[in-house]
Amino acid sequence: MNDSDLLRYSRQIMLPEIEIAGQEKILASRVAVIGLGGLGSPVALYLAAAGVGHLTLIDDDVVDATNLQRQIAHSEGSLSQRKVDSASRTIAKINSSTQVTRCHERLSTEGLCDVARKVDVLVDGTDNFATRYQVNEASIATGTPLVSGAAIRMEGQIAVFDPREVTSPCYRCLYQDGSSESLNCAENGVVAPLVGIVGSVQAMETLKLICGFRESSVGWVHYVDAKRMDWRRLRLPKNSSCPSCNAQNESEP
Repeated sequence: MNDSDLLRYSRQIMLPEIEIAGQEKILASRVAVIGLGGLGSPVALYLAAAGVGHLTLIDDDVVDATNLQRQIAHSEGSLSQRKVDSASRTIAKINSSTQVTRCHERLSTEGLCDVARKVDVLVDGTDNFATRYQVNEASIATGTPLVSGAAIRMEGQIAVFDPREVTSPCYRCLYQDGSSESLNCAENGVVAPLVGIVGSVQAMETLKLICGFRESSVGWVHYVDAKRMDWRRLRLPKNSSCPSCNAQNESEP
């Protein structure tokens, strides 16, 4: 860490939970952000501002006018451009030292596993169960911590899963396959600041994992009702019959 870094990140370094050792971990860290929409935007921007050394951005979509209401990594000048390109340019304006790898495609579970093996944390900002399940499988298969977020209408949730911990649940412990309810912003709507709230908490949980905070959110689900500004934290136990994390544990010697 040079003198410029010491000045730039001084407000974080002065915190006893981070200090110089923690900031060095942040600078050396690698994080994958899956989905550069309402959630992935604040995640990527705050992680870059905090000094994360390398971000892998994964999204196969392009910027649409309807995105601009909440997806703060993109602007009017980004319309019809790839979201990974638009977000990368915004990140460069915030912190030119953060290296960015762009992936403009919908990765398979195998592809997500390849990414997961190269990063310290996976952050899921997607809006569909199919992709969330794939990210969850990649997290379990590679032992990579996963920070999951969701936001719809005026409600949001955040959960942290860490397959390195024997008692940690996984995303499938929270939601089983076959959800018939359509839960996406296009069909249900979402208020703009809500995704910023959820995405910011995801970024905070990511930094906690990188720095090794003792205060862990693993095993809990945080819910926010933005209409009433009510926060709840509910315990999520590991499901002993989960087809994902339980099957993985049984296969280990």
